[in-house]
Order: sequence, then structure tokens, then C-alpha cells
Amino acid sequence: MADRNKQGMILFVLSEAMFFCLLIGAYIFFHRAGDRGTAAAGSLSPLRTGLFSIALFASSATLWAAERALRGPRVRLGVFWILVTFVLGAIFLAGQGGEYLHLLRAQVTISRDLFGTTFFTLTGFHGLHVLAGLAMLAILLGLGLAGKGREPTAPATAVVAVYWHFVDAVWIVIFGVVYLWGFLA
Repeated sequence: MADRNKQGMILFVLSEAMFFCLLIGAYIFFHRAGDRGTAAAGSLSPLRTGLFSIALFASSATLWAAERALRGPRVRLGVFWILVTFVLGAIFLAGQGGEYLHLLRAQVTISRDLFGTTFFTLTGFHGLHVLAGLAMLAILLGLGLAGKGREPTAPATAVVAVYWHFVDAVWIVIFGVVYLWGFLA
């Protein structure tokens, strides 16, 4: 049954990848349009965003450590790594929220121009995915802290990990396209 759950999550992730491809494509298309609106390089800080992105990237390693621990008899260690993963994901989301606040104070909004529309749509959609991942991690964490035998199970954690690693991988692409390519363009 666990393999079916993992296969289901993989299919879901593939469908979400299509949405992200379309949003990234829209960002690139409108960024290359003659009327760009706010230039990304002037509105965004790749360094600041890179710093809180490190937390998201590190969270993939900590979730991998949780998976490894839960495959053996080390449930407590697995729960610890799930907690660390949750905290790192929350740091990323708080950093993204801080960036939104900075942009809003600079009068960069979703309705201001093409940059604002595509930027907030793309990063907001990703942020919702991070939030959903945090909810899944919270469930695993709650099971572990409740002390329900061997909960969270390795197969359940593996299913959540497929989703979480996808969210991380998507951010690598978004960061590259929006922050680095936009900054260098």
C-alpha cells in the first residue's frame, strides 16, 4: 500500500510541475516583453533571498536524515529531524513573507505591473506549496510527539519527502530564473 501512496504523490507532483512550468514560462515571457515594469534587479535582493533559501535547501537534507532514521529503530531521531525540517521550512516562509513586506513598502504589488503580477503569482504559488508541506510535516511531527508506537512511519515520511523535495527543487528553478537571471539581465 505504501508504494501506491508514493506513486500517487509522484503523480500529484508531476501535475503540479506542469503548473509551475506554465508560471515560470509566463514570468520569462513577460520579463522579456518590452514593458517590463519594475526591473527585478532593482526590487529584489538575491543575497537576502539566498540566505533564507539556504534554510529550504538544508531542509531537504534534514528530511532525508529523518527518512533514514525512521527506516531503522531510531524513531525519536527521525522525529527530531522532522522537527528541524519543519523549522527550516518555516524560516524560509518567514523570509519570503519579509520579502513581500519589503516589496509592498516599495510600492511593488501584484497589480502594479507585469513584474509584480508574475512575481507574486509565481512565488505565492510556491509559498502555498511550502505551507502545505509544513502542514504535512506538522502531522508527522504530531504523530511522533504523541508517541503512537512507531509513528511516524518510514513509508508515510517517504511520501511527504517526495512532495518536500519537489518543493525544494522548484525553488531552485524559481530562484535561478527570478533572482539570478533577473538580476543579471
